[in-house]
Amino acid sequence: MSAAGTPTRPDVPAAAGRDPGDGRRTRPAGLRRRWLVAGFAAIGVAALAGIAFGPVSLPPGGVAIELLNLVPGVHLHSGLNEREIAIVTELRLPRVVLGLLVGGMLALAGGCYQGVFRNPLADPHLLGVAAGAGLAVTAVIVVRGVTGADVTVGLPVTVPLAAFVGALGAVLLTYLLGAAGGRDRSPATLILAGVAVSAFLAAGQTYLLQRNAESIQEVYSWMLGRLATAGWHDVLVVLPYAVLTAAVVLVHRRELDVLALGDDEASSLGLHPQRSRLLLVAAASLGTAAAVSVSGLIGFVGVIVPHVVRMLAGASYRAILPLSVLFGGAFLTLTDLAARTVAAPAEIPIGVVTALLGGPFFAIVLRTTRRVAE
Repeated sequence: MSAAGTPTRPDVPAAAGRDPGDGRRTRPAGLRRRWLVAGFAAIGVAALAGIAFGPVSLPPGGVAIELLNLVPGVHLHSGLNEREIAIVTELRLPRVVLGLLVGGMLALAGGCYQGVFRNPLADPHLLGVAAGAGLAVTAVIVVRGVTGADVTVGLPVTVPLAAFVGALGAVLLTYLLGAAGGRDRSPATLILAGVAVSAFLAAGQTYLLQRNAESIQEVYSWMLGRLATAGWHDVLVVLPYAVLTAAVVLVHRRELDVLALGDDEASSLGLHPQRSRLLLVAAASLGTAAAVSVSGLIGFVGVIVPHVVRMLAGASYRAILPLSVLFGGAFLTLTDLAARTVAAPAEIPIGVVTALLGGPFFAIVLRTTRRVAE
């Protein structure tokens, strides 16, 4: 209660609005310019490396000049021949752009789920969202009989839509199962619920594959994760969903800081907690579904990237979410580069690489979370 008799309340979430004892109000650290610059720099470095290096290595300087030539009105001599220019513009650039979109969406979805569920271990893969999308896409492939490179080319609308329905259904099942024992949704409870839902959905997927053996090779190739693309088609498929997801989540990112205070406090600040959760979960699931539909099941990006961003840039979702988009895209692009160069001329499925990186990281996060809880 103020001196004038009017009630006061925190005007910003999390640590915001708390009096440190000397009469000053604190605000959570927002998005600082240096981290935004670092994020765009990471995008630039990852994109240049992803385009320049591979089975056929190209000079980075020439690649950079050739990329500048894509800007209307710019005509510079890059020193690349026609074959090398075709490699840059028709093969590697679409793959790099797809990696930036998929990585950004998965990282954004992971950060969004962590804020919605107030759980540092929430992730599209661990919550069963990827498994739900995978089951739905497998069902579409089996029913329509689409094989090989035509998995997404032949179904430009049906695949993302089916993946969205499966992803949203999976996250709702996980949330309801995690809340079945009461209102306390601890990290362990939610993760166990996600494991149970994923196992159930994986069983359904296995059944479909067993009954349709002719689709096994195509589905498993898709499930292991890949960014291989025949051109700009996959980019155009995922781009509208990525833009819509990013717009909705980033516009409402401040609400995640408010939700961190708890439902009662959020309601007192004028926020409708359930409505905000529903909107954010739907948007994050749409982004995950679109990413999964073109790249397959790529796990742990939504755990690794938001946690690293949180450690570097602070705990406010005003900073975590936009930086997760940037660093998530850079991370997956560099991971894809490693996947296609480490065992060259063979290519390792990118989902295998992210699992090798994410497994130990997840164990560290889980151990740290348990220590904090104790």
